[in-house]
Amino acid sequence: MKRHVIIGNGTAAVGCIEGIRSVSAEDTITVISKEPHAVYSRPLISYYLEGKTDTERMRYRDADFYEKNAVDVRYGVSAEQIDTEHGEIVLTDGTHIPYDDVCVAAGSSPFVPPMEGLETVEKRFGFMTLDDALSLEKELTKESRVLIVGAGLIGLKCAEGIHGRVGSITVCDLADRVLSSILDSECAAIVQKHLEANGIKFLLSDSVAKFAGNTATMKSGASVEFDVLVLAVGVRANIGLIKGIGGTVNRGIVVDTAMATSVPGVYAAGDCAEGYDASLGANRVLAILPNAYLQGRTAGINMAGGEAAFTNGIPMNSIGFFGLHIMSAGTYDGEMSEERGDGVLKRFFVKDDRLTGYILIGETGRAGIYTALVRERTPLSEIDFEAAKKIAGSAVFSAEVRRKKFGGAV
Repeated sequence: MKRHVIIGNGTAAVGCIEGIRSVSAEDTITVISKEPHAVYSRPLISYYLEGKTDTERMRYRDADFYEKNAVDVRYGVSAEQIDTEHGEIVLTDGTHIPYDDVCVAAGSSPFVPPMEGLETVEKRFGFMTLDDALSLEKELTKESRVLIVGAGLIGLKCAEGIHGRVGSITVCDLADRVLSSILDSECAAIVQKHLEANGIKFLLSDSVAKFAGNTATMKSGASVEFDVLVLAVGVRANIGLIKGIGGTVNRGIVVDTAMATSVPGVYAAGDCAEGYDASLGANRVLAILPNAYLQGRTAGINMAGGEAAFTNGIPMNSIGFFGLHIMSAGTYDGEMSEERGDGVLKRFFVKDDRLTGYILIGETGRAGIYTALVRERTPLSEIDFEAAKKIAGSAVFSAEVRRKKFGGAV
């Protein structure tokens, strides 16, 4: 019987637990949870503020999940050190937990660049956790003027979540466009226009030079008065535990396709891990929920003595703002072609007879076909790609490919 420890209690941890239990019902599992909550779906915190869900419905697994899987959860503590010499995890409360192997699923933390006078802002918040959302909620009024620093996914979902509860929202970002990490300039402009039509104001290619209480002076010289500040500049993978024991780290904790780190007996999964990206053909951080679960499950299977590899992870995003739906996947490498329609823009990127990535705005139905083409590196010469760009469906595949993929008569 092996002793498994999972550091973190998010989506990757759930995958790891279920991966272990798919192989062994006897091994012990201990989860170290910095947050005082059972696992929940973090992307839903903006919907909680909108009133579209509640804390009970935000659960990622049923209330009896840990009990059914015989998991010992240590809430409200963090791992301070992985003591590889003695095979123990040292916790912030002084507890030592012995392990045979460990999965670091510690996620990421907000990145806040130095900002002059930030300490003078009384009502300032992050927007990554349920506790962040609960704390922010207490300070919002119908008259609140909210300044959000960061026009990425986190900042814009925060803006949508609080939109109906405040007086005004201004979003600033040093980048020249919204969602700069996943959208090109034209696609970003479409999204920005839609957000502005719903009352969100933007200051782009600009950032805060200094704060003085509830006044932000921008680098451009503009002055913004606010009541509540939300910092959503970005995140950094939590690599400290592995770096501290001499493991290989880059932007994330470097892992192989088994999710093993360079340290024997230590695995990593989720937003803190830098794993294989099938669309890129190299490692990078794939900080999205489906990949976190699959990475965690892969790690768990291998920890329990099974064999699994995670080789088809790709970056993906599926988001919506005020009814406008956006999907993207893969890398934007290669020749670009597009399809346009009423309120619809589709962009496809092709290189070496492969779809390397795509951006969809306004129409995202059946996008799974495109994702599969990217993930599986399907030769486009095997399908009717021109038809697929207009309408995605199994009919774009040849009869032979449909038999392989879907089986049965075609």
